Amino acid sequence: MSSYGSTFHLWRAAAEGPWQAYTEHEFVRGLQTGTLPRNNFLHYLEQDYIFLIHFSRAWALAVTKADTVEEMRHCAATLNALIDEEIRLHIETCAKEGLSEADLFTAAEAPENIAYTRYVLDAGHSGDFLDLLAALAPCVLGYGEIGARLAATAGETPYADWINVYSGAEYQQVCHEVGALIDAAVARRLGDNPQASPRWQALCARFETATRLEVGFWDMGLNP
Repeated sequence: MSSYGSTFHLWRAAAEGPWQAYTEHEFVRGLQTGTLPRNNFLHYLEQDYIFLIHFSRAWALAVTKADTVEEMRHCAATLNALIDEEIRLHIETCAKEGLSEADLFTAAEAPENIAYTRYVLDAGHSGDFLDLLAALAPCVLGYGEIGARLAATAGETPYADWINVYSGAEYQQVCHEVGALIDAAVARRLGDNPQASPRWQALCARFETATRLEVGFWDMGLNP
């Protein structure tokens, strides 16, 4: 398991069952072995394009929720990585399959997508910086963990480009920076012993809920 900070380690452990269901999902195994049907992958990419637009908005919201310039800088860098790297991959991959960016932009949003993205955005609008980070973390750090594991274990697979993005140095650096951002934000607001804070269990619950919504997103990918 990659190390993305002490807070992530604690949140991950608190959501052990859902986390395993997310990172070892049947959809993920299909990417690893190459047995995932192409139509399922394209459906996932189409929905993930929409997801990333909302997710980018959530990271933009994090800039406004941040207390310090350093926090703002980290959030802005993550936003740029989403727009410049992840969304670009989706556009390029779908273009090879005859799907234009206009097709992606006008696709109908799946209920699972709506549930997940609105949950994250609501965490930011109704909560504070920590609430939003706890809801954002499973996607960013989970994909980093999945990408690193698949890169080490996958054989030849038609989904190598996807794996390479999330296992690559640039994305892994984003994960380490997000993990450091979370650790610093938690220490700043909750002190050196955050588990003793009355807020801790609620933050763990936010992380776990977002993780469960990730499982639902993979389920959606298997049922276009």
